[in-house]
Amino acid sequence: MQEGTTQPRRVFIVDDHPIVRQGLTQLINHEPDLRVCGEAAGVKEARSTLSDAHPDVVIVDLSLRDSDGLELLKDIRATYRTLPVLVLSMHDEAIYAERLLSAGANGYIMKQAAADQLLTALRRVLAGGIYVSESIGAGMIERFAVAGVKQRSDPLERLSNRELQVLNLIGTGKTTRQIAADLSLSVKTVESHRQRIKKKLNLVSSPQLVQFAVNWCSTHH
Repeated sequence: MQEGTTQPRRVFIVDDHPIVRQGLTQLINHEPDLRVCGEAAGVKEARSTLSDAHPDVVIVDLSLRDSDGLELLKDIRATYRTLPVLVLSMHDEAIYAERLLSAGANGYIMKQAAADQLLTALRRVLAGGIYVSESIGAGMIERFAVAGVKQRSDPLERLSNRELQVLNLIGTGKTTRQIAADLSLSVKTVESHRQRIKKKLNLVSSPQLVQFAVNWCSTHH
């Protein structure tokens, strides 16, 4: 908290699981210096309610039913340049942390993290710092140290952020038209992304792409 004030810092939660939102709210409201000022189940709801909530920090789940946390992060950065964003994720991978921090996130924490880690992360990003877990931080350092080898060995790293989003949505069973609606793109643009993904991943057919996406999602969610 700022010196000379007693007002708790305001936290806005975006997660599509009511139980998760409830648990986070109870945890945060138990702290004297933090208070939940609003919540949303998805990107659309967050867009419509965020401005009225006047938060000091936003917690965003990476995997949301109506889109994903990266889309919301871009929205927040475009509208609220300095509002801290802490991304909550099931993905224990440096690749996600790097991409989200590059897109403007202030922190990246696993959903499996202990309660005190989440509170530490919140306070760190509120103070203007960056938070990643020790395991993810170590992974990022390792990846930077051997970046050339990593890029050649992992075809997923060839995908752009948008292509990774499309692959994720394909893996959740969404059609091209649904993906286009979720990401506010044309069907033609999504088809182009699908073709580029197939080429980069050396996949010949659409069924192969779908199978790859489903398998990938099942091991990363």
